[in-house]
Amino acid sequence: MQTAKTVGIIGGGPGGLTLARILSTRGITATVFELDEHPLARPQGGSLDLHGDSGLRALREAGLESAFKAVARYDDQGDAIYDAQGTLHFQHNEASSGDRPEIDRTQLRSLLLDSLPSERIRWGSKVSAVEPLPDGRYRVMGPVGVLGEFDLVVGADGAWSRIRPLVSPATPAFTGVLFIELQIDDVDTRHPVVAKLLPRGKLSVVGNNQGLIAQRSSGGHVRAYFMFRVSEAQLRQGLVDTSSPARAREQLKALLPGWAPSLLAFIDACNDRITERPIVALPVGHRWTHRPGVTLLGDAAHVMPPFAGEGVNMAMLDGLELGLALAADPDWSRAVQGYEEAMFERAASAAAASMQGLDFVSEHALEHVLEHFRMIQQELAGAVAP
Repeated sequence: MQTAKTVGIIGGGPGGLTLARILSTRGITATVFELDEHPLARPQGGSLDLHGDSGLRALREAGLESAFKAVARYDDQGDAIYDAQGTLHFQHNEASSGDRPEIDRTQLRSLLLDSLPSERIRWGSKVSAVEPLPDGRYRVMGPVGVLGEFDLVVGADGAWSRIRPLVSPATPAFTGVLFIELQIDDVDTRHPVVAKLLPRGKLSVVGNNQGLIAQRSSGGHVRAYFMFRVSEAQLRQGLVDTSSPARAREQLKALLPGWAPSLLAFIDACNDRITERPIVALPVGHRWTHRPGVTLLGDAAHVMPPFAGEGVNMAMLDGLELGLALAADPDWSRAVQGYEEAMFERAASAAAASMQGLDFVSEHALEHVLEHFRMIQQELAGAVAP
């Protein structure tokens, strides 16, 4: 039976869509407001690894496990660690045990979208304000009028959330690390020398306050992220001229003196979509005082650096646990408050681990990274031991 109460979800990423799906399967009406005009209006990002106790659990509870398995890549879990001079320090090529399979972000979003009634997604909806009503509900406003009125509004609108100021004054801060994202098309056919370096999974290069992570997606597509420690002034100025791909390639190579030509080949192979991505984070342990009728999930609540791979998994777990709480308790204020308290604790732990991952771009990064992967190797060896 469908309840009379309704939810407005601001943002149609994996976290918001997971919440919408969980609510839909439990008879609660949710409407998702998404700024994109359509699902493929902009690139959705690269490959994601979903974790068993969070992202995979959310898909299982949402009834989407079979659909996920049809597109997931269970054999893209390899790792290779190089230093900037091209010396290989660590390699692991074994297939995944199944606890962290890969999926393209676009595929994940499509899977969730296909599970929802089309009328529940309001494409091209810019939210300009959320206003409290006398009866305790909230009105969602767009540039030209009312988008809807809801018993609960959920900010699932990312790092620069328009909903967060309703509950928290916090804003993300620059972490001192800048990614320059490159994309390589049809790597195995068009760039076999680059492809040979890449395992079935990802390659990491650790330099002195510099780094590279390159990761395969489906269809022979690769996303590569060159990483630099930069000041606020350098960030404002920009490291490369992204308006001129040819100039940006030359500028990027000039920033990497001493790097092996085999690693600089990732720059020569990339297409013209070159993007600077400052890495920002909310304070570890970010929380707010509960406000009935409004809450946050995902990056809106706890944006963190991407090094631990927790962002999308935490967002989907948020969507799952909030949805289950609303379905189980008719007192939605109490349900949301319980969700928030649990989320604050687990997000703080994930954020702390993610902030430690910034050591990947440091003076002593290679030592830290190799120790991390040795621990992983020991865990894998223990998992297969008789």
